[in-house]
Amino acid sequence: MGRMSIFKQIILLACLLMMKTAIANGMPEMPTPSDQILLVVTSHDRYPSRTDSTGLWLAELTHVYDVLLEAGYSVDLVSPLGGKVPIDPRSLGWLYLDAAAKARLHDPKFMALLQSSQAAADIDPAVYRAIFFTGGHGTMWDFRSNKALKRIAEGIYRHGGIVSSVCHGAAGLLDLEAEDGTPLIAGHRLTGFSNLEETLSGVRSQVPYLLQSELEAKGARYEKSIIPFRSYVVTDGRFVTGQNPGSSQEVALALLAALKNGTQP
Repeated sequence: MGRMSIFKQIILLACLLMMKTAIANGMPEMPTPSDQILLVVTSHDRYPSRTDSTGLWLAELTHVYDVLLEAGYSVDLVSPLGGKVPIDPRSLGWLYLDAAAKARLHDPKFMALLQSSQAAADIDPAVYRAIFFTGGHGTMWDFRSNKALKRIAEGIYRHGGIVSSVCHGAAGLLDLEAEDGTPLIAGHRLTGFSNLEETLSGVRSQVPYLLQSELEAKGARYEKSIIPFRSYVVTDGRFVTGQNPGSSQEVALALLAALKNGTQP
């Protein structure tokens, strides 16, 4: 009788193991924070009074996109509203569109991603290792004061992830808060589009605020290149920031280095 009881227990255990395996095989594999990176792009395409449009500065997305994919990371594209992503026409000029960005412009699969970005409200920050805010003047309007982007970036940072930006994308850092309610960027070395560069770009009268001034007002230790539009990148702890469009390739490599050297969340 005792032997039969043991035999039944063995059979029951085997059945339970088989059921567990079958259930696991039938479920999709859950993403892990070790390989998921979130790239944020603008949904905004209008200046207050200019007739030309704004939007995403293309190379500020393509450089980090290419670097991360080549390194084996999984990349998701998100915007404040979701759907089609506007591209700043000026970013497509010969002076700014290098061979790598031009290749993506003519890549149907990549361009399809820009037609169907995910909405920020639908994003779970727990599955991402880092968030990267791309630039373009449109970000000045829809990155700041966006509750969904704020929730995502704070969530990623609090579980040990990296917060990164390039150029005007640093607008996404302005409203981030530490758990005690103080500005998350206070005391950190950061960079972003400078006040001088805003003047030289010819749209200073159009933007709702000056990014450098607002970063400084939040307590960030703002840094910039002495020469406008020259590449300048700052890594400070789990913040990785680039100053301007010319910094997009260097900031992509700095983000990759931070991902490789950083602690897993």
